[in-house]
Amino acid sequence: MAFKDPGFAERTKSAAEAKQKALEALRAKPPIDEAAVAERLAAREAKEQADREKRAAKRQAEADAKAAKKAEAEAERARIEAAAQSKVMTEAEKKAARDAKYAARKNKKK
Repeated sequence: MAFKDPGFAERTKSAAEAKQKALEALRAKPPIDEAAVAERLAAREAKEQADREKRAAKRQAEADAKAAKKAEAEAERARIEAAAQSKVMTEAEKKAARDAKYAARKNKKK
């Protein structure tokens, strides 16, 4: 019971059988349905368009958020400047009150 290598004729016969089997499998495949292909293509394009719109909406939302944050920072900066300006005026008012007090004290002594 020794193993015997197949000869050339056997190898060509098995190759031809394998080729015939592959051809039969290829022929058994159903033909391409153009309507189904077009439908899948349209569905894919619709999905890609929806994805593009979604990304564009996301970018717009990010830009709006950035603009709102910038406006908020500008408002905060303006509030701080107004507070600082108010503080300066308050200090000026304090100085004026202090000067008036000193002037009144001086006038009282005379």
